[in-house]
Amino acid sequence: MERIGIFYGSTYGMTEKSAKKIKNAFGTSNVDIYDLKNASIEDMKKYKNLIFGTSAWGIGEMQDDWEMTIDSLSGLDFSNRKVALYGLGDQNEYPESFVDGLGTLYCRLPDKSCVVGLWPVKGYDYYFSLADKDGTFIGLVLDDHNQEDLSDERILRWVKQLKSEFI
Repeated sequence: MERIGIFYGSTYGMTEKSAKKIKNAFGTSNVDIYDLKNASIEDMKKYKNLIFGTSAWGIGEMQDDWEMTIDSLSGLDFSNRKVALYGLGDQNEYPESFVDGLGTLYCRLPDKSCVVGLWPVKGYDYYFSLADKDGTFIGLVLDDHNQEDLSDERILRWVKQLKSEFI
């Protein structure tokens, strides 16, 4: 499998923690992790397989580091790349905007045809989410505030799925 680059924005460390768990779930040294604060589009260009992670802020806002980076993605050729997305949110506190940061990240991607790693909405309780497209999340959704006990298993299942989709 080609090398994988995980790029995340994290304010309080939860998205970073998830990035490390995702890397460990791949069980290889074939995965590199980048905090967006210290990464560039040139770093992303090194990878055919990318994973982008964000938390949700406000109503539909991405984490600040993604807000500062997202427009630069137009300088990245997605034609030979696959991109998987993951997002963190709180379905009890924000059921009307659950993981909207993930949905906003997806909406602002210059090429959505490269997105893999779709995730079922079953097992979550929310009213609305920008990350829900026709009854499926556009990436892995984690709620470490209310379902932390499910996060490790969800990550393992998602990584297993990505191993076949990244090929």
